[in-house]
Amino acid sequence: MLSIQTIRERTDEVRQSLADRHTDAPLEAILAADEQRRSVLADVERMRHERNDAGKRIGAAKDAAERQALIDAQRAVATDLDRYEEILRNAERELESLLLYMPNLPHPDVPVGGEEDSVVVIEGDGATGFERRLDTPVPIKDWPTPAIDDAMHPHWHLGPELGVIDFERGTKISGAPFYILKGDGARLQRALISWMLDVHLAQGYSEIYPPALVREETLVGTGQLPKFANTMFHAEDTDLWLIPTAEVPVTNMYREEILDAAMLPLKHAAYTPCFRHEQFSAGRDVRGIKRGFQFDKVEMVQFVPEEDSWAALEQIVQDALDIIRPLGLKYRVLRLATADLTFSSAMTYDIEVWAPGANEWLEVSSVSNFLDFQSRRANLRYRDAEGRVRHLHTLNGSGVALPRTFAAILETHQQPDGTVTLPEAIRPYLGGLSRIAKQ
Repeated sequence: MLSIQTIRERTDEVRQSLADRHTDAPLEAILAADEQRRSVLADVERMRHERNDAGKRIGAAKDAAERQALIDAQRAVATDLDRYEEILRNAERELESLLLYMPNLPHPDVPVGGEEDSVVVIEGDGATGFERRLDTPVPIKDWPTPAIDDAMHPHWHLGPELGVIDFERGTKISGAPFYILKGDGARLQRALISWMLDVHLAQGYSEIYPPALVREETLVGTGQLPKFANTMFHAEDTDLWLIPTAEVPVTNMYREEILDAAMLPLKHAAYTPCFRHEQFSAGRDVRGIKRGFQFDKVEMVQFVPEEDSWAALEQIVQDALDIIRPLGLKYRVLRLATADLTFSSAMTYDIEVWAPGANEWLEVSSVSNFLDFQSRRANLRYRDAEGRVRHLHTLNGSGVALPRTFAAILETHQQPDGTVTLPEAIRPYLGGLSRIAKQ
């Protein structure tokens, strides 16, 4: 969360950030609650001083009557103090509750605007090895659409034809938008997960396999609750929620702890199933396996000192691209505009791959720097070399999400004979299988 000091001292900036994000938050209520808390705190501190001073005078009193009068006065102060301390606790709880609805401040380099104002900063093609960082980022609305090849089929056609995706039986079991991966499709999914984790281990991440159900306080720590409860699945009559991403349990591994600076940076990679209760519109956007209530994802999470977080953000982007490049996919990296940022993010890069059958860009990775926003919510701290206790900076990135990557592989590597050639990097994880043919 944002510190109350930041909100109090940079109120105009906070108010502008809400406008730039196109979102609402109880800013005025927060300022009023803070003012009330500080007023009550002043009274509490005054009465605590009076109580302590009375105690000293009682100890120094020689006359019994004088001592009794001082004792009576101290009791009256103590009664008032108890009442005001309860008022203070309530004011602090109210302020803390309101602060949970305040999003992070965007970095000054984040473009202002909506989705169409996000900018392309890197483009590349894993098939040719081409990649370039744009000296002048280009707004996504001005980015040219790749050439359309009408001979390329979308994955929702290829998958059933090859016998690797079964939409009908998935819907029969669980309803829309569920599906089943079969045969070489299921093997490809499993191979991609194993290969991605091995790539991240070679990059210096340690592997984590966390629970897929977490407590409410865990989701509060990373910023999904309380504001976004309607986007998640809650286990009835429990305090447990299905995770929307491995970011949630992995980030909270160190909640309420003080780590030693020598442990940093901490870098974890985790595979989990993920669950999101999204509301889907009808039409082209939801065809195939691009969007669903359940999906697989490999996630990277880093915990770093404050001074290292922006360099870490750039590195995580490269760590995610190390997954995309060997798959032979055309890709681009976007720096998201303010209204497209997640609630907790100060800056986010999205990696998108081109699906030539569906003729659209698919987001497969989102990489964010949260600064100390999550750490303040989850109380994630470390002790620096000078012995000071400071809040960690947290970052994460998809490394990467499976359904859209799976779809892009089918569409990009489809052959005229109806088969799909598999990227060489993952063939060892498939027992040497080089192509998917009709099953």
